[in-house]
Amino acid sequence: MKIAAYEVRPDEEPVIKGLCEKLGIDVDITSLNLDESTVNMAEGADGVTTLGQSTYSNEVLDQLKEYGVKVLASRCVGYNHMNVEYARKLGFKLCNGSYAPNGVAEYTVMSILMCIRKQKKALYDTNDNNFTLRGKMGRELRTMTVGVIGTGKIGATVVKILSGFGCKILANDIYENDEVKKYATYVDEDTLFRESDVITIHTPLLPKTEKTINADAIAKMKKGVIIVDNARGELMDIDAIIDGVETEKIGALFMDSFPGEVGIIHVDHNEDIIRTEGMPYFKLKYLRSFVNVYHTPHMAFFTQEAGEQMAECGVESIYEIMTEGKSKHEIPA
Repeated sequence: MKIAAYEVRPDEEPVIKGLCEKLGIDVDITSLNLDESTVNMAEGADGVTTLGQSTYSNEVLDQLKEYGVKVLASRCVGYNHMNVEYARKLGFKLCNGSYAPNGVAEYTVMSILMCIRKQKKALYDTNDNNFTLRGKMGRELRTMTVGVIGTGKIGATVVKILSGFGCKILANDIYENDEVKKYATYVDEDTLFRESDVITIHTPLLPKTEKTINADAIAKMKKGVIIVDNARGELMDIDAIIDGVETEKIGALFMDSFPGEVGIIHVDHNEDIIRTEGMPYFKLKYLRSFVNVYHTPHMAFFTQEAGEQMAECGVESIYEIMTEGKSKHEIPA
């Protein structure tokens, strides 16, 4: 059995090599993305594993099929980058990553606390030797209402952690979770928008969830609402977000993801001129200029524990399908 592993981070490499050696798998490893220029590395491989920046274009998938690849395994939880419909048409088995939700959930609660305690201003002012309290008065979470959109593994863990702060928690999901009901009240989306002081979104990126946070949604929210998106940038309509920040309808914004970030994140662009179609990076730069807007480079997942689990998952899913015909990580049709 042979695997081609793309986008391998330094922390993943020993995990992937060690597990492949244990299972008797030959593996070719590269830090490069899968695309038209690197697809040839997968020739003769049974499976390919990537993170979220690789290109699963029709042309790349056609070439992988010709090379005899049978399994495509994303080490990320999200799989909107995998060109699922065409890949399935060609007969590929598709898998996505799985790791404990705690890292992202803890990061989300940190994001909320940073926003309500105005930590960006506090840190920036302190670095400039401005030790005043001006503009730094915060809120106590116990007095606030937090709305959680999406109560899968990550959203449910966010709810459980938040319950310890004593805040009121509203939840919204098409599938209600009995465990979540111990700590939160399920409401319709409009009610969540109207009544929440803080809104954090944890849905997968699907056609029906794209731009969930749009102008109509923001119009229903409280003035000064805090919005946290540590999931996918495309869950927000960025033009509506900019308008909300400019008009102070949005009191604070925390983003660990941004629309159009593929090809930008996880790369050092310190000396680069970055050009992106539709200028999403220009809009990101503009948003980052506000003292109440926080942006981090898609790192909510990035813990030692999650990194090991992701690397193992990429190998295990291919191994399971090739030896057993199925995998617990397989993306349901």
